[in-house]
Amino acid sequence: LQLLRPKPVPKRLKTSQKKPREPQVARSLIKEIFSHFVKMPVTRDAFKVVEKCSERFFKQLSNDLEAYSNHAGRKTVEMADLELLMRRQGLVTDKMPLHVLIERHLPLEYRKLLIPVAVSGNKVIPLK
Repeated sequence: LQLLRPKPVPKRLKTSQKKPREPQVARSLIKEIFSHFVKMPVTRDAFKVVEKCSERFFKQLSNDLEAYSNHAGRKTVEMADLELLMRRQGLVTDKMPLHVLIERHLPLEYRKLLIPVAVSGNKVIPLK
């Protein structure tokens, strides 16, 4: 009689570690926003360029906001940083304040979140 021995289990080969991927804006979101403003069909090649430009824009935007908050000695990006960036880009001026841009371009759900509104009972929404 032979002793029963367990079958040897092959050792797993070390798989290469995956590189951490940078977060990306969803393609569907970029396409939805772009098609909303263009209001005409866009070829795939043109959309690829729009997608690359959007990625670069958001990367630069986040780097600038990070630099502004670091310069102010904070670890959190605040509304003032975004307003300063938009002022430096020429989007916010004395004649065109940030609240007007928010009201003009964002849907009501987002406006309610960004612009404080006084309601009955001396309450201000959104609360900070």
